[in-house]
Amino acid sequence: MPKHGKRYRGLASQVEPHKLYPVGDATALVRQLATAKFDETIEAHFRLGIDPKKSDQNVRGTVALPHGTGRTVRVLAFTQGDKATEAEAAGADHVGGQELIEKVAGGWFEFDAVVATPDMMAAVGSKLGRVLGPRGMLPNPKSGTVGIDIAATVRALKAGQIEFRSDKTGVVHAPIGKASFTPEALTENLAALRQAVESAKPDAAKGTYLRTVYLSSTMGPSVRVTL
Repeated sequence: MPKHGKRYRGLASQVEPHKLYPVGDATALVRQLATAKFDETIEAHFRLGIDPKKSDQNVRGTVALPHGTGRTVRVLAFTQGDKATEAEAAGADHVGGQELIEKVAGGWFEFDAVVATPDMMAAVGSKLGRVLGPRGMLPNPKSGTVGIDIAATVRALKAGQIEFRSDKTGVVHAPIGKASFTPEALTENLAALRQAVESAKPDAAKGTYLRTVYLSSTMGPSVRVTL
C-alpha cells in the first residue's frame, strides 16, 4: 500500500481527526491545504445511502454551479443545418455531423463535453457508444446533453453546468471550483450541488440518504463537512 509523502502528511496534520467542520470553515481550510504550484480543483464527495448494485438506486443529474467550475470547457456539438449555426453562435468549440463522428472514432479527443441534437443520436450512439461511453461523455437526454435547443445546452455547459453520478461504491464525486475561488463562492457552489444531489434521491432509497460529505483539493487531504 503506497504511503503519503512528507508534504501530504504535513497538510493532513492540520485537519483534526474525526472533526466535522462547518461548511464555511471547511471551504476555507481546504483552500489553505491546496499548496500545489497550480490552481487545484476543489471537489465534493457525497457518500449516499443507496445500493449501487440496483439500477433503480443510481443517482444522476446536472447542476449549474452559481460560480462555475473555474475551468474552460471545450464543447463538441453533433448537429447539422441551422442547429449547427446556433451551436456555433452559442460558443461551441467544435460543431459537425458525420465527418466529426469519424474524426472522434479515429482517436481525436480535444474536447471536454459532448452535446447532440436528437437526429444525430442514432449515428453517434452506434459509432461512438463504446468510445464516449466509458469516458462519461456520450450525450444522454437524462443528463441534458441531447435536445432540440442545443444553443441553450452549449451555453449552460460553458457557464459551469456539470453532470454528477454515483459510482459503484455509492459515492458522488464532483468539482465545485478552484482553490483560487473565495470560500463564499465554494460554499455557494457546494450548496447548489448538495441541493441537486438531494433532489436526485431515488424513490427506492431507504434510510439516511446523505451519509457523509467531504471536501478535498487535487493534491490535498480531505475535510469532513457537518450535515
